[in-house]
Order: sequence, then C-alpha cells, then structure tokens
Amino acid sequence: MRGNLFAVAVNLVVLTVRSDRLHVLLIERGEPPFLGHWALPGGFVRPEEDLVHTASRRLDEETGTDTGNAVCGHLEQLASYAAPDRDPRGRVLSVGYLALLPDMPEPTPGGGATASAWCAVDDVPQLAFDHQRILADGVERAKSKLEYTTLAVSFCPDEFTVTDLRRVYEAVWETSLDPRNFQRKVTSTDGFLVPTTTLVTGGRGRPPRLFRRGPATALHPPMLRESHRAGNRPTAQDAASPPGPA
Repeated sequence: MRGNLFAVAVNLVVLTVRSDRLHVLLIERGEPPFLGHWALPGGFVRPEEDLVHTASRRLDEETGTDTGNAVCGHLEQLASYAAPDRDPRGRVLSVGYLALLPDMPEPTPGGGATASAWCAVDDVPQLAFDHQRILADGVERAKSKLEYTTLAVSFCPDEFTVTDLRRVYEAVWETSLDPRNFQRKVTSTDGFLVPTTTLVTGGRGRPPRLFRRGPATALHPPMLRESHRAGNRPTAQDAASPPGPA
C-alpha cells in the first residue's frame, strides 16, 4: 500500500440464533494491528477474486459452510467503509457483508486468528477497527429485512416448527410476539412456509407440524416491529436496498 494505492477488504457480519438470542461470529486477531482484540471475520480481496467470492471464501473458512455448492442461509452485501483512518496500516476500503445462518457448530479459527467464537450481540466487547459500526449496521439490516422479507427462515434448519420461526423473530427483534397472531400471519402468507407431513411428537397437547421455507421472498403485508407500526416507518425499498458508501 504505497502512494495513492489502497487495499480492498471484506468483513462479515455473520448472525445466527442460539439459545433464543442473536449471536455474531467474532475472531481474536493473532497479528497486529489490534493484536489480541476481537473483530469481525474478513480478509483482503485476492487478485483473482471479486467481492462476493472473497466473502463466500471467508464465510466457508470460518463456519464450515459450503456456499458454493449448497443453499446455506443467506449472504448479501451490506455497505462500504472507507474512512481514511480506519486502518492504521494505510488506506483500506472494506466492503461489509451480512450472513444469516442456522445455528452452527462451534467455529474453528482461520487465517491469522488465534480464536473464534459465537458471541451474543448484547455481550460483544469493543471491536477492532470500525467493526462496531459494521456490526450495528448488519444487525439493523437483519431487523429490517425480517419486516418485509421471508429471510427469517435463513436462521432455521431445513425443517422447523412455527414456534422455532417465532423464536427467531423474537431473538432478532428483542421482543415477545403473540403466538396465535404470529402463527396466523406466517401460515396465511402465500409462499412463506410449505407444510410437511411430519409432526413433532413427544410433547403435550397437539403435536406441531414441521415446515420448510417456501418460494416467496417478500411479505405482503409486512410484519412490522412494534416501534415501526406508527410514526416514521422504513419503506420496503429502504429495507431491501443497501445504504450508501461510508
């Protein structure tokens, strides 16, 4: 990074729901700058790669997913971050990506990391670089997406109950939802869920049915958070479109 040249990197906000709480994947940096600090996973873009290939590669390396050969959760570009002083090594443009995954095994650190862990979003320590801002942007994007799209199923396994799905919404939105109203909403939205013939037995009462994700991608009408049901509300376009460059 000499003269007016600058490097391009990718950073990942990898979210999942564990024990009914929203978690993010963090790595402990094993090299300077910010040696020993927690950070979002990421890496520099290789000459032969485009941005999404770098994001997919780092996601695969950190989580053991196979984004190239299987539908596993969801991955989308978040925003770009280009403050001149964001990296003490020199000018680095970082492009953030948001990944939504079902509950994953404990991660194995890759690259120059000495450790990696799932951390509840509410318990995240101070992060390296400007990763606190990137994380905040990713969490807010996820919350907004759940209002207008069917992406909540990205947090679920292949087959799940309506209760499993409701707990995803409650974890991401940090609120409680009425079970009956929620069931009526998600099962009446065309293409949101596809029922299977399998019932979950062994519990009390009527056994719940397992569902799979349906072909729908948008919710009509949207399922708004309590704080967005009155006053200033984001539009569907706001939720679907990435914010501008930092």
